[in-house]
Amino acid sequence: MTLNGVAARTPDGRPLFEDLTLAFGRELTGVVGRNGAGKTTLLRLVAGLAEPVEGAVTRVGRVGWLPQRDEPRPHETVADLLGCADDLARIDRITAGQGDDDDLNDVDWTLEARLNAALADVGLAGLTPDRKADTLSGGERTRVRLAALLLDEPDLLVLDEPTNHLDAAGRAAIAGLLDRWTGGAVVVSHDRALLRGMDRIVELTSLGTRAFGGGWDLYVERRDAERAAAARGLESAERAVDAAAREAQRAVEKKARRDRVGRAFAASGSAPKIVLGMMAERAEKSGGGERRLAERKTAEAEAGLAEARDRVERVRTLSIPLPPTGLAAGRTVLEVTDATWDAPEGRRVLGPVSLRLTGPERVAITGANGVGKTTLLRLISGELTPTTGTVSRRVAGALLDQEVALLRPEETLLAAWRRLNPSGSPNAAQAALARFLFRNAAAQRVVGTLSGGERLRAALACVMTGATPPELLVLDEPTNHLDLEAIEAVESALTSYDGALVVVSHDRDFLDAVGVDREIAL
Repeated sequence: MTLNGVAARTPDGRPLFEDLTLAFGRELTGVVGRNGAGKTTLLRLVAGLAEPVEGAVTRVGRVGWLPQRDEPRPHETVADLLGCADDLARIDRITAGQGDDDDLNDVDWTLEARLNAALADVGLAGLTPDRKADTLSGGERTRVRLAALLLDEPDLLVLDEPTNHLDAAGRAAIAGLLDRWTGGAVVVSHDRALLRGMDRIVELTSLGTRAFGGGWDLYVERRDAERAAAARGLESAERAVDAAAREAQRAVEKKARRDRVGRAFAASGSAPKIVLGMMAERAEKSGGGERRLAERKTAEAEAGLAEARDRVERVRTLSIPLPPTGLAAGRTVLEVTDATWDAPEGRRVLGPVSLRLTGPERVAITGANGVGKTTLLRLISGELTPTTGTVSRRVAGALLDQEVALLRPEETLLAAWRRLNPSGSPNAAQAALARFLFRNAAAQRVVGTLSGGERLRAALACVMTGATPPELLVLDEPTNHLDLEAIEAVESALTSYDGALVVVSHDRDFLDAVGVDREIAL
């Protein structure tokens, strides 16, 4: 698989990348970059689902494509997701003695064994083909679709965020599958644990595309070193331009002084005209040479500055300045005592659970998908009332779920801030949003048009900049829709947050970065 001189653009014509040349073989390639850099577009080009506006894509062998997420259709089964419902029905007809000649000619007697092996390979051994797809979690459906790719035996897997919405077991299953995979794979992911297993990392930036041998940790080390070197080079080039400008100014001032002395000498009448002429000619040549030298040095310095700027990615650094809450170390923040919650039909979803938070503790709620982690967070935030037991939150808190539902898709950021902070003025809203990099016209953006990282940043701006910042943040999978740069910014912000934190996340790197004190496994 090769891409030669490939260019791609967004539907409105904005360039994503140009003159991109890459080759993919029997190795694991991780693709990283900011949201909007063109990662999914690159995967679609590789998978043959899109064509470049320039250049050529040469595909050899079979390609298996796994999109980010695809909701099941009504009445769809696991067999439908696997793409083998008709083939399994054919086997059933034959074994029931109802098959016809076409069935006997087309039957694949190896299918059931290969299907079971593929499901086991993605950690779903024992899953029956007739199970309704809408009874599976989003992560389980992702793994079933990956098993479908394995049934087709592709030469190259193309996976877009394969571990998004997966619990720890699901993430481990995907990582194990790729570790055993003998073909090639191209993987877009913000899962740093998964990226550590890659053979190389391809980075998409505004400067172009670069490939780094090795996995995530080696990539970060080399990326940070190159960025630091580029920043130092830019500072040196800026100093060189300043020095050249000062030297040019000194040359101008020196010539002006010589000219004044020459005019004064000529006015004194103490030298013959021929001598004065020779002196003027020599001064002109000398001054012209110095001027040209200064101009050349200035041009060279400015050219060096332009080259240095080309080596530095010009992006607005994401910053999330969380204000202090003043939460006292001995303050009781939360008490959950034998709390349960039952669904309307009577099914027990959670509990009994007991939990106590004191001061700025950081607690992670862990467990497999479906054990009630989000339900517990909704009980803590007050969105749900426990069926039995009690939940007592003693401080102001804010829940930020995966979709940041506290923001309404149709409202502007200014309207959202005013709704959530009704006592605040329009000027206060503008100032608060500006602190989170939503300045001027950006504060009028509609929530539904924001990226995942922008939406989380906007939500934090709305809940953290009111009259009283919440002393408890409750976060449900906050990294699911963020790119890696945004994740690092959120980690930095939460590290400096002085309130209490309750977080659900399957991202072990994230939990380690924000300094979780203890974990409660459901």
